[in-house]
Amino acid sequence: MIDLAFVRGNLALVEEKLRARGMDPAAALGNFAAIDRERRDAITQLETLKAQRNKLTEEIAKLRKSGADASAQTEQTRVLKTEVESLETVAMTTDERLREIMQTLPNLPQDSVPVGKDEHGNREEKVWGEQPKFDFTPKPHWELGEALGILDFNRAAKISGARFVVHFGQGARLERALANFMLDLHTREHGYTEVLPPSLVNSKSLFGTGQLPTKFAEDLFHCDDKGPYQTGVYQDNDHWLIPTAEVPVTNLYRDEVLEEAQLPISFCAYTPCFRGEAGSYGKDVRGMIRQHQFQKVELVKFVPPERSNDEHEKLTRNAETVLEKLGLPYRRMLLCTGDMGFASSKTYDLEVWLPGQNLYREISSCSNFEAFQARRANIRFRPAGAKKSEFLHTLNGSGLAIGRTYLAILENYQQADGTIKIPDVLVPYMNGDTIIGKQQGRS
Repeated sequence: MIDLAFVRGNLALVEEKLRARGMDPAAALGNFAAIDRERRDAITQLETLKAQRNKLTEEIAKLRKSGADASAQTEQTRVLKTEVESLETVAMTTDERLREIMQTLPNLPQDSVPVGKDEHGNREEKVWGEQPKFDFTPKPHWELGEALGILDFNRAAKISGARFVVHFGQGARLERALANFMLDLHTREHGYTEVLPPSLVNSKSLFGTGQLPTKFAEDLFHCDDKGPYQTGVYQDNDHWLIPTAEVPVTNLYRDEVLEEAQLPISFCAYTPCFRGEAGSYGKDVRGMIRQHQFQKVELVKFVPPERSNDEHEKLTRNAETVLEKLGLPYRRMLLCTGDMGFASSKTYDLEVWLPGQNLYREISSCSNFEAFQARRANIRFRPAGAKKSEFLHTLNGSGLAIGRTYLAILENYQQADGTIKIPDVLVPYMNGDTIIGKQQGRS
């Protein structure tokens, strides 16, 4: 969440940033200023009345001790009690209304983020690698994979429905090889600590990272162990399938206070991810682009505020290194205000070149959330020598999405005979195989 005091003191700036995101500030903020004023007035009056009540209580005690009549003061206390209860109700009600507003406000984009309505406003920051040249017409990954017998979309649809795939033989091994390669790279060369979190999380965890409240719930898979999800009810004993390892890994430190000496903390996690892809039906219906289940290696950082932008650049480079070692051409895009995620203050998308489709496709989003997630999940750190704690900053990015890396290899390394050359760095992870050929016994 955004800091309430910041919104109160910088309302015009907040409205400007919301407009840059393509939002109507009046609709997003509602009557924030009036509610906030009503709440603060109620709290101020409460403090005054409570002070009066305490003073009267002392007078009554003295009068009774001396045997004098205290009925007038007792009546005043009764009246004050009624007024205090009424003001407490106002304070509680307005506080809840403010909380609801704050929970649905997106993060504010950094000044370095370009203003734009959609992906067309994103800015290309760099291009790496040469797009492969073929003396034949390159095929998309679904044709290559099905012809080789390593991908089967029809049987996946039979057992699970649309937007699933079954991997066979060398294809299944390629998935595993990519995961092991990425984990080894990030832990051995980039200094991340590997963590294996649960694939089921509670709604408090999803609230902490910004996937809930309910307007994002349609993109998630909710288990029916505790009944249907109730809007705004963030439980700790219900379960959702994770859309990304960002959720469980970020929430490792929910409601905790870390010491500055512990930071930065860098984790990488390999997990399955589950997404409803709500609103995407009709888009990318072929192949592995928009699957309900896929595997991903996620990078997550907990850092001091003054280091978050530098650590964001570092995390993005860590993800880029995977593509470079695999020899996959890509570009880095700085997302504009209208294309950023709900919780992000700045996001780079890495887009890999897919010759079989003649386009770039997003393969990693690397985001700086500043204190937005930390405030929702109550993750703090204590600066060295300080008595009070403050919110740290969180970052994350894909390092990388396994399925999209897989399909990028199929399309970039395809040969004229339909086989796939295996990138050199993956050969040791593929039992020494250098080519993916037609799988024996597959039909």
